Amino acid sequence: MSTAAPPRPSATPPRRPATQHPLSAWRGSLLAPACAAIATLCAATSVTSVVSGLAWFGYLFVAVLLIGASGLALRSLQVPTVLVGLGQLLVLLFLITGAFTTHGILLIIPGPDAFGELGSTLAAAADQIRVGLPPVEGSQPILCLVTILVGLVAVLVDTLTVAAAAPAATGLVLLCVYAVPAALSEEMLPWWTFLLGGAAFAGLLAVDGNHRHQRWRTREAPGRSGKPGVLSAPVAVVCAAIVLGLFGGAITWVGTVGRIPFGTSGDGPGAGAGGFGIQPFTELRGMLDQGANRELFKVRGLGTDRRLLRAMTLDTYYPNKGWGLHDDGRSQQGSPIGPQLPPAPGDDGSGTARKVDVEPTSWRDNWLPVYGAPRVLEGAGNGYLYDQVSGTVFTTRSEVPPSYTEYASLKEPTAQQLRVTDKVDDLPPRYTQIDRVDDRVRQKTEQLIAGKTNDFDRASAIWQYFTAQNGFVYDTQTAPANDADALADFILKGKRGFCEQFASAMAVMLRVADIPSRVAIGFTPGVPVNDYMSITTQDAHAWVEAYFGDKGWVTFDPTPLSDGRGITPPYLQAGGENGNQPDDTQIAPSTVQSSAAPTGVPRDTEQNTQAQGPQQSDEGTPTWEWVLVGVLAALALAATALVVAGGRRRLPENTPASTGFGAVLKNWLPLIAAVLWVAVLGVLSWLVAWWFSLIVVLLLAGLLGPSAARDVGRRRRLQEIVGQRPGAADAAWSELRAECADRGLPIPPSDTVRVAGQKLAAKHHLDDEGREGLRTVIGVVERSWYGETADPDPTLPTAFDHLRRSLHRNAPMSWKGRLFPRSIFRNRD
Repeated sequence: MSTAAPPRPSATPPRRPATQHPLSAWRGSLLAPACAAIATLCAATSVTSVVSGLAWFGYLFVAVLLIGASGLALRSLQVPTVLVGLGQLLVLLFLITGAFTTHGILLIIPGPDAFGELGSTLAAAADQIRVGLPPVEGSQPILCLVTILVGLVAVLVDTLTVAAAAPAATGLVLLCVYAVPAALSEEMLPWWTFLLGGAAFAGLLAVDGNHRHQRWRTREAPGRSGKPGVLSAPVAVVCAAIVLGLFGGAITWVGTVGRIPFGTSGDGPGAGAGGFGIQPFTELRGMLDQGANRELFKVRGLGTDRRLLRAMTLDTYYPNKGWGLHDDGRSQQGSPIGPQLPPAPGDDGSGTARKVDVEPTSWRDNWLPVYGAPRVLEGAGNGYLYDQVSGTVFTTRSEVPPSYTEYASLKEPTAQQLRVTDKVDDLPPRYTQIDRVDDRVRQKTEQLIAGKTNDFDRASAIWQYFTAQNGFVYDTQTAPANDADALADFILKGKRGFCEQFASAMAVMLRVADIPSRVAIGFTPGVPVNDYMSITTQDAHAWVEAYFGDKGWVTFDPTPLSDGRGITPPYLQAGGENGNQPDDTQIAPSTVQSSAAPTGVPRDTEQNTQAQGPQQSDEGTPTWEWVLVGVLAALALAATALVVAGGRRRLPENTPASTGFGAVLKNWLPLIAAVLWVAVLGVLSWLVAWWFSLIVVLLLAGLLGPSAARDVGRRRRLQEIVGQRPGAADAAWSELRAECADRGLPIPPSDTVRVAGQKLAAKHHLDDEGREGLRTVIGVVERSWYGETADPDPTLPTAFDHLRRSLHRNAPMSWKGRLFPRSIFRNRD
């Protein structure tokens, strides 16, 4: 039987239309968004300077991947650029809702409750930034904030790189990503983060330069067409990027050190930047953050005397929220520190003033902590003010104070003196005002103070109420809300919380009993280290101070203390000579751990372990999970490297095809690498939540499944061809028809092999190598179908390889065709 093939091309073949090189098509569809995503992630590595741990990188990796993948999918469907950006923002919103809220519709769709929870989470992140010293703990609020910010950057960078074709303009945007950690960290950013960012940005420019070179070879030079739009589009993009870059630099307060002053004015308390500070607000409901311990002060001069170190006092109760400063602190006034401070309430100047040396180590705030009733303050520097009513020393801007010396009166009245104290009505009204207190709280207060004839016994009765015998429990979070009124819920039902809740509740009840009160925030005495007392973030504490006329402000600490750091003054001690001699069982401390910081730092390791449950790694993620991620990532990288190395090496023309295990493994290696990368992403997203991992895997399966199925069929047929099996000819023809269908030019079943070959050579513009391979393939197929023998032809593997290479060179597939191959969705005979 004749084995004639399609006619050879003439000496001067007809000029065929210019086709895009497959590498150029790949760059235009995949390489640009991939480089944009890599550049965003590399710039985001600067976050290591301001957020501890590595959990944040998993969130950012998943967010950037989803944003890039959604952009690719939407652009492959030829969705308008504006809608692509909106779609990416919607994907980011779904991710944030699913990962950081618990009230999403179908877990990922935000509703009113989810938005409210998200707002609370961001507010908590702002508070943690404002009071924390970088690097802050990688808590859920911080992870949420970082994911949102970097996700928005990823959308902008992807849009500028792919849609606007102006990757150079992303430089200013990426620079803003570095500007925030550089502004907040007191130390230089790691050198390697700049190296990664610079290399990624250079890769963006290189890809864009090569892409534009390929495109501009056939375009008219800008300015010669006479069309303003030729220049207006890139100029507008670059100008917009410059404006965004400068604006982004402005809102990050470049040049400051420490924290972003969220929610505060430049002159108000809490404004400024840097170091560990205390939030001037207590909450009635909330959770104690498990922060890392850090030394704040070294105190010398107290000896064995144990005293509370007061940083600030809160004078105003905000119903159903907590305690804060009157008028948000804007009305805070004081006199400049001089040789002698104005006398504090209750300090008549008698008695010796104790000299106390305080050395701040990691403290930065508006407030300068002091002991007792300060009389003289030396070494604090200029700019500090003293308010004798609130008993605080402060400045209008947050700063790191030098070491200072305080001369203070530390004497305490006796219980008997407090019972017969003289009334002095010299306080501002804000220390007695109390509004919108639930009637049940008022009734409980009246019940506790019934029969008491003086303010001290009334205050002591209220103080004694907050004990384990009355059901109160110290915990790192409040009990679940069972009442609309947070105060009544804590006092009467929940009875579970930490020092913020205990102090807030008692201060309200004191005012209900017509006793002026305030909430003090500061530190417990600390622990002895060498020749000084070391005060750390774990000593941060809140307590109550009640006003007793000529005796001034007197301390009451309602939070149960049992770790040795608590203080019970002599006038409250059971059985003491000067005490009120209450029942020992009534004031016995609970067996739970001591109070902790209103800013959310734990008191000791034992309490942390009880609160957290199973032991975890420092980053809050079980170690074995990260080990699994590392193993899978290493295997995926190795498989990818082998695929790239194998793709670059071509065997000589006369080298026989191998059919051993190595050849089979090489044939399936790209698919193995893809599966490993999907597994890595699945495990990373599982660290966020199991359902989120399921969503990611299903999304990747839907996006990559058709191409993977096509790849499986292709490799199965190629394996038959390379192995020269009996069905090699049929496999070659089936694969050739699939290749044509994927390119939008399917071979009709009614066409003969030769007619199909002629159409294929003409429509796909095969070159000489491809046409030669096509002749051989057609001959092998015809002999297999119509010949007397079906023995394998040793020339088929090489010929079919040449044919496929020619198709890839001269008829490259679009990215949409690669993701969703038509041969998978068409019924072929």
